[in-house]
Amino acid sequence: QVQLVESGGGLVQPGGSLRLSCVASGIDFSRYAMGWYRQTPGKQRTLVAEITSGDSTSYTTSVKGRFTISRDNAKNTVSLQMNTLKPEDTAVYYCTALWARRYWGQGTQVTVSS
Repeated sequence: QVQLVESGGGLVQPGGSLRLSCVASGIDFSRYAMGWYRQTPGKQRTLVAEITSGDSTSYTTSVKGRFTISRDNAKNTVSLQMNTLKPEDTAVYYCTALWARRYWGQGTQVTVSS
């Protein structure tokens, strides 16, 4: 049974930081590209950042220079360090794993508000 369990969401003021983590089980983690998507009500889920099995990273334009994705294959964990948060970063953030097929976590809410 595959599980992706996110943690680290919450309420933060503009300019603040949060660190999201996702622990995977039931997959050969090191083979998978891992990523973070986000979704706001009424809109499609969109890619925020991803990291390949070879540690190549990519980011959506709006988070470049502010967010950093990383992985720890020994701990089956992918993390997203989010700095200088803006109100427009408010969304549900989903962890995803992709190799032969894509798996999703349950999501964690991030709210950026004063």
